[in-house]
Amino acid sequence: MYEIGLSTPGFVNEQLFADMKEAGIKHIEISVDKWKSEQLNYDDLKKWSDKYGINLWSFHLPFWPFNEIDISSPDMAEESIMYLSGYIREGARIGIDKFIIHASGEPICEQDRETRMECAKRSLYILAETAKEYGAVICVEDLPRTCLGRSSLDMKELLSAHPDLVACFDTNHLLDEKIEDFINAIGDKIVTTHISDYDFNNERHWLPGEGDIDWHSLISSLHKVGYSGVWLYEIDFNCPWTLKRDRDLVCRDFADNARELFEGKIPTPLGVRIDGLKHWTKD
Repeated sequence: MYEIGLSTPGFVNEQLFADMKEAGIKHIEISVDKWKSEQLNYDDLKKWSDKYGINLWSFHLPFWPFNEIDISSPDMAEESIMYLSGYIREGARIGIDKFIIHASGEPICEQDRETRMECAKRSLYILAETAKEYGAVICVEDLPRTCLGRSSLDMKELLSAHPDLVACFDTNHLLDEKIEDFINAIGDKIVTTHISDYDFNNERHWLPGEGDIDWHSLISSLHKVGYSGVWLYEIDFNCPWTLKRDRDLVCRDFADNARELFEGKIPTPLGVRIDGLKHWTKD
């Protein structure tokens, strides 16, 4: 149905590429924290990509800590743009053509949202132009809670900043809008995904089947808007504090999970939720 991808689980090395190949996972998103990203060897990434036949599908631009990187902050936008542009240049040099971005950090007070939105749009325009120079695109990710991009209305406003801007659909970030409504609203602007499950109360990044998403409805909605990209998991291998699992995840778990989903089955949960999880509220 879709080819499978995996966002790097906080680290990237040759063994990860080898394990992905063995599991039949064909695409990778390079995603590590700010400090590890500054130590990346792009020539190694290209070498491992070629050796194991793993496509360098996308690069998740650093977004944390929020007091250092935030394209929506008038005080940090210019420096953030310059910082992130370096990753676009280096990633494009080895063939990456999709760069995932967070339009803001958080928290954002309601009275500040308009100002932050306008700043984010100016920043996105500049970054989209930079990406265009290298034959790449900026993919704006939907985000939870008080962040910019928390709804289809937010996303449409952000994407309007430049005609080349597209969307990364994170399946576990919508807290106030039905997933199907979001997909229908954003439509063919969705060019990549971050796949994970949750309980609709906060982002969880669980394996599909461990949360409450109706995956068959979600897949049907993606089909209806013509999505043809990668089914790309964004889930830590380590068990989060919100679940109990008997072991850490391995690449084969993602391949098996996708197979069950694409066969129309309810995926087998590998974890059990911890009781008493806190709900996010706007108060």
